Amino acid sequence: MTAPKKDLLKLVEASSLRAEPLQFAIGDTVNIHTRILEGDKERIQIFNGVVIARRGSGTRENFTVRRIVAGEGVERTFPMNSPKIAKLEVVRHGKVRRAKLFYLRDRLGKATRLTERRAAPKKVAKAKSEE
Repeated sequence: MTAPKKDLLKLVEASSLRAEPLQFAIGDTVNIHTRILEGDKERIQIFNGVVIARRGSGTRENFTVRRIVAGEGVERTFPMNSPKIAKLEVVRHGKVRRAKLFYLRDRLGKATRLTERRAAPKKVAKAKSEE
């Protein structure tokens, strides 16, 4: 009995998934362009910060972004497949070794910086010299 329910749930969820999934990782500094409705007008507001957590799967997937505003830490959780997210830009890739960066909550100033992840070196194919 449970298998058909799971299949039905997957079908319903598939309609609300994003066509192009957001591409980012934990530790990345991102700019999230969110649509804000004010009366009958719509505008875009940018929230930038470090991604400190991702959780869930499917339509229930969320991610949390943290930034410091006026010396106070501000965290905001976004649903991954929300239509309110207009665009997500990755500003820089942070080098991290864990899935959740909650330890950044206890740090201030320069201690919150993450080292930048370098791109993997590209392999160059060497031409064979003919003899």
